[in-house]
Amino acid sequence: MQNFLDIKLNKDITKALNELGFIKPTPIQSKTIPLLMDSDRDLIGSAQTGTGKTAAFGIPSIHLTNVSDKRAQTLILCPTRELCMQITSDLKKYAKYLNKIHIVPVYGGASIETQVRALNRGSQIVIGTPGRTKDLIKRKKLLLGSVGRIVLDEADEMLSMGFKEDLDFILSKTAGQKQTLLFSATMPRKVTSIIKEYMNNPVTIAVDPINTAAVNVVHVYHMVQAKDRYEVVKRIADINPSIYGIVFCRTRRETKDVSNRLMVDGYNADALHGDLSQSQRDEVMKRFRKAQLQLLVATDVAARGLDVNNLSHIINYNLPDDPEIYTHRSGRTGRAGKKGISIVIVHARELRRLKDIEKISGIEFSKELVPTGEDICKKQLYALIDKIKNVEVDNEQIEPFLSTINQKLEGIDREELVKHFVSAEFNRFISYYKNARDINIISGDKSTRRNRGRKTGRSGDRGRMNFTRFYINLGTKNRLNPLKLISFINESLNSGDIEIGKIEILKTFSFFEIDSSVSLTLIKALNGTKFNRVNVKIEMSKEETTSSRSKMKKNGRQKERSKKNRWRGLAGSRRKNRTKSNGRNR
Repeated sequence: MQNFLDIKLNKDITKALNELGFIKPTPIQSKTIPLLMDSDRDLIGSAQTGTGKTAAFGIPSIHLTNVSDKRAQTLILCPTRELCMQITSDLKKYAKYLNKIHIVPVYGGASIETQVRALNRGSQIVIGTPGRTKDLIKRKKLLLGSVGRIVLDEADEMLSMGFKEDLDFILSKTAGQKQTLLFSATMPRKVTSIIKEYMNNPVTIAVDPINTAAVNVVHVYHMVQAKDRYEVVKRIADINPSIYGIVFCRTRRETKDVSNRLMVDGYNADALHGDLSQSQRDEVMKRFRKAQLQLLVATDVAARGLDVNNLSHIINYNLPDDPEIYTHRSGRTGRAGKKGISIVIVHARELRRLKDIEKISGIEFSKELVPTGEDICKKQLYALIDKIKNVEVDNEQIEPFLSTINQKLEGIDREELVKHFVSAEFNRFISYYKNARDINIISGDKSTRRNRGRKTGRSGDRGRMNFTRFYINLGTKNRLNPLKLISFINESLNSGDIEIGKIEILKTFSFFEIDSSVSLTLIKALNGTKFNRVNVKIEMSKEETTSSRSKMKKNGRQKERSKKNRWRGLAGSRRKNRTKSNGRNR
């Protein structure tokens, strides 16, 4: 279809779409809407966030609703409350002139009683997060007997967040004869298992190659020491006075730290993470959507489902462990034909991971130097001058003050006045960046690599690094793997820069090596905490030959060795802590 007038939509829907400026459909909309209008076939939509998926399934769902029946007819599931609220807002706009259609959001962090009352009043279209939806079904407050259409939006995100059991429960409670629509930016194995189990001969619509990044996004990286990451964020913000973007961090602790430092340093910034209440999250997002905040610092979990227009920058404070997550991050800018930039802050040992993202996502990173203090001062100064030059003068309001102003400035010539004015506005930048050091790491610079090796003790000689071996009462039985262990240590020590050596994950217990200088701190930080509801106990261990091997033999668990070999690639080399994104730590 060339435009929305080409399909015979309810005139009230067409009226609302015209007011919203919906004239020409996006590719996913032009392929999906006609199909859903004329067919009850199951559908798989492969499209990135920001391609118009909500309208693609939302407009047909509204059009096909029987307004005389107040029972639930369409159930839309999505991973986060933010996305739930966003979809609800969009669908209500499309149904603005349809008074008899009731669209109800249900999500955690809000009063369940209020949501039950809304359902009781009538709710033909229900949008919910898996957890709250399951809860309402079990309470028999949300009845699915009349649901003829179920939408799984951002299915990959829901599954990566651990909602598989909830989805299985919900889907098992829906009628056998229903239309299932699944939308996902990527197609990992868990998504394909949902498709095989719950969908019947689905038609596939793909408008973007799977696992590819947005075409309007420029991808660059800055290579610095880990300790200089925050300084890079500041310099990016300062060299871009009109910046409007998201800073992605791995953990909520890191999110809090970065956002607090930015606010203390005078930037319009705030944080979005799992420790905030629903009202606090709503307030932060309200300010960010209105561009009252220039920088939103968030974890991947907290930011999932956010749909904010006109973002100029995505700043990756850390690389995600999953290349697909990077695609999601960068895809939040460069929308609606506008240009965007995604910046990654890395150190030398992360370059291989950057290459992995390039290979999987089909994108190309270019290396750029972190702006110098001189570069930033020039940019800020000229931006200030342009602002002064282009400001709209309200003569009527300023006229009463002019005589006094002129008296105070008497005797100062034009050149001197300019100097005074610029200095008053600009001295902060000049003083801060006056003697700013160059924080770039130049790959191939032998002296840089040599100094870095001396600093961290990573010279390739194991004997130079002083490690302490620890026992921990967690293993594969507790869903522990090397990346989760590293993440747990990061969270507990509030650091991402601790040296970790060999890791052995067994069934009921594990061993790991860590920089001896933090041994006592680690014991205090971990003992008494919980991991997957298990009380954690760690203690210094003996050497492998007298400890792990003897325990394996004693317990008759020789097959644990194969499990150990499975992680040999990770365990065989020392590396900096690399936190895997997971909902538990957010």
